[in-house]
Amino acid sequence: MVSLHTPAGKLGSSAPPFDLPGVDGRRHTLASVRGANGLVVMFICNHCPYVKAVIDKIPRDMRELASLGVGAVAIMSNDPALYPEDSFDNMKAVAERHGFGFPYLFDETQDVARAYGAVCTPDFFGYDRDLRLVYRGRLDDAGRTPREGNRRDLVEAMRAVARGETAPAEQYASIGCSIKWKD
Repeated sequence: MVSLHTPAGKLGSSAPPFDLPGVDGRRHTLASVRGANGLVVMFICNHCPYVKAVIDKIPRDMRELASLGVGAVAIMSNDPALYPEDSFDNMKAVAERHGFGFPYLFDETQDVARAYGAVCTPDFFGYDRDLRLVYRGRLDDAGRTPREGNRRDLVEAMRAVARGETAPAEQYASIGCSIKWKD
């Protein structure tokens, strides 16, 4: 397992488009997942211990943001040939087990991860209502410690964005396992 920190995001850049299959049997696009007040795009997988540490917080936080008009989508870009736990069938099971109320998509070509500049799982991108990048960082300050009562960086940033305010200038990098790129 290679542990990486996300680089700083190019704030103000546009969200790259995508059209990917979801575990719900439908295809989803950037336009179909955006909310009236913004969008969270997260790159996650099933096997990463960093993702496993926050997997139950993600649906809670995305429900809260959805109530503020912020859409959410999770994308799995790892090569499941290298990590069978990240297979499409296992993605379905993970989404159901953890109550994902947002699309969980498979980026088989890994083109979407490259377009976003995703480097690890989890990797969080927050966009405003115009789909301009306003947040690139961690979910919260818990890291791999699955604890409650910590600072919820992503939620706080996107709450501000949903109110028409700016996201905090101070943003902390996410840390996680490297994306498992195909050869």
